[in-house]
Amino acid sequence: MSSPPGEPRKIGYLYILPALLVYGAFLLYPLGRAVHLSLFEWDGITLGKFVGLSNYADVVADAGLRAAFGHALVLIVFYSVLPVVIGLGLASVLQRARVRGLGFFRTVVFLPQVVAMVVVAVSWRQIYAPDGPLNGVLRAVGLDSLARAWLGDYTFALPAVGVIGTWFETGLVTVLLLAGMARIPRERYEAARLDGAGAVAEFFAVVLPAVRGEIAVAVTLTVIAALRTFDLVYVTTSGGPGTSTSVPSYEVYHRAFELGQVGSAAAIGVCLTVLIFVITLGVNRLADRSTA
Repeated sequence: MSSPPGEPRKIGYLYILPALLVYGAFLLYPLGRAVHLSLFEWDGITLGKFVGLSNYADVVADAGLRAAFGHALVLIVFYSVLPVVIGLGLASVLQRARVRGLGFFRTVVFLPQVVAMVVVAVSWRQIYAPDGPLNGVLRAVGLDSLARAWLGDYTFALPAVGVIGTWFETGLVTVLLLAGMARIPRERYEAARLDGAGAVAEFFAVVLPAVRGEIAVAVTLTVIAALRTFDLVYVTTSGGPGTSTSVPSYEVYHRAFELGQVGSAAAIGVCLTVLIFVITLGVNRLADRSTA
């Protein structure tokens, strides 16, 4: 940090000290405390027993925990990949067509972001119910064989939860990309059209390179949302049927507050934090290289 002429460098650190104190108290200390707890076998009540890295070894050795992390990676497809693809297509069509009432549309598609996830989960649980609207529509159009208890089916429960994530995140991604596309100078579109570029070629030559920064932000936000999702799984399936929709965040809650395995839960939380950091760092590195 550069200081104004004649001002000691130490003064600059005093300016950021309050923010650092808040950051340390509410992020660094809890993270350090979680790392400390992950080295113990502790039920949250009695005296803990130091077990070193055995809790981390269990994360790797436990097939159920490996499956939970695998489910989280599957949810990345629904929470991040699909919303980005859909958002790119939707935003580019809206931007190209110059739709009237675009501000109202942005408000509507962004609306899920301002609704509590618990409310979203309860609403979709009703939609997916055996006698809910989704099965009602399928039966009405003669597709009775497709009707099922979606959240109670071992095969379809995880994709059903993922579809909720796609619906929830698409609005955020679309609004971010619309904001990025609005900054593209009209001259770039005109130059591409003079060169004979059609809609598809224009998208890849003009739009996509211009919104790489917004795509990186959208991917980062949605990947984090996918990996730390808890309330949606807790309300809709509670990790079931069996463990087919269990994810690391739910396992942290389940082990800490239901099984009394606080050390194991802390180890899962630390591993999840590292995974989120590695993925987001990779996304940002790729974005930096593509814009260089």
